[in-house]
Amino acid sequence: MARTPAPGTRERILTTASRLFYAHGVRAIGMNRIIDEAGTGKNLLYQHFTTKDDLVADYLTRVRERRSDAIRRALDAAGDDPRARLVALVAEIGDLVTRTGSRGCAFRNYLVEFPDGTAGDAPAAVARGHLADVRAIVARLVGELGADDPDRLTGELCLITDGLFMQAAHRDAADVRRGADAAVALTRRLVGA
Repeated sequence: MARTPAPGTRERILTTASRLFYAHGVRAIGMNRIIDEAGTGKNLLYQHFTTKDDLVADYLTRVRERRSDAIRRALDAAGDDPRARLVALVAEIGDLVTRTGSRGCAFRNYLVEFPDGTAGDAPAAVARGHLADVRAIVARLVGELGADDPDRLTGELCLITDGLFMQAAHRDAADVRRGADAAVALTRRLVGA
């Protein structure tokens, strides 16, 4: 007879998996390690997450919700000026990547690990969806600026955010902080803030 999951079991599994996936990568973490570290049985894990892809998709969905909330708060705090909002977006990412333990962007990391995701790849859909959402926010704000070449400026600003996440994955903390400060300064120049 299957055990009845204790309250909070799903959350404990997801929290454990999220920590491990972000720290080590999805490929490096097997379900047995998650079972061991979450202190749950195999059957209990599979009651909540039928496949590893289900667990990874839920991990990325959780990150997406948190990132979307953080971006929304940063934009709201910046007021209505699109210039200030674009600077706030880059500054928020700069703050994120300078935190202890940052390994860059969970979505980009997943897509690097699994570059050939299939059409039914739920984790890739979550990752690509978030990246598309952020690009759409940048494009909308750039559109509000009335820039001469909005596609180019959108691309430049997205390149800045991509660079922030990339350097967080491999540079030391001091370099990442300097890079974050430079990214904000460059954004200010690009948008005329």
